Amino acid sequence: MKRKLSSNESSLLLEKLAVRFSKNMHRHRGIVWDKVAERLAANPEKLWSLHQMEVTGGEPDVTGYDKKTGEYLFTDCSVETPKDRRSLCYDGDALESRKTHKPAGSAIQMAKEMGIELMTEDEYMKLQESGPYDTKTSSWLKTPSAVRDLGGAIFGDHRFGRVFIYHNGAESYYGARGFRGVLRV
Repeated sequence: MKRKLSSNESSLLLEKLAVRFSKNMHRHRGIVWDKVAERLAANPEKLWSLHQMEVTGGEPDVTGYDKKTGEYLFTDCSVETPKDRRSLCYDGDALESRKTHKPAGSAIQMAKEMGIELMTEDEYMKLQESGPYDTKTSSWLKTPSAVRDLGGAIFGDHRFGRVFIYHNGAESYYGARGFRGVLRV
């Protein structure tokens, strides 16, 4: 699979990201686009992953900065879980365990193919501070191994004016459940 954008594709994506960044300053107070653009220029391979986030409906935007690593966090900021990442079970083991009515794939595998990670529960809660997100959908979240080892997985949504974190069997999938990703640049 081609994991590099053409210079034209890169330019168009960077322009779209810059516009989104400037329209949503509440998501990244104190962060300057020029610094983000410098980091992206130094890590052009990350543009391919951002492009994957974009074309699957994620609307990635900067949502944080890690002072320890110097990395910017790009998060899916679409109002609802990305439309082209729905109807997936949680991971490959869950997909394998389904004997009938298998979904097209798993959230963990798709995220890996895109070069991103599923959001953690903490990252999801932080995103919701600038929301609300997932008022009609839900998003699989990176599940603690203690929960996954017992066959479960967690997901989140926003209902009734608050954020809920739930559990489900990892093999389950629904048309309104997808996943949100995070990319560190």
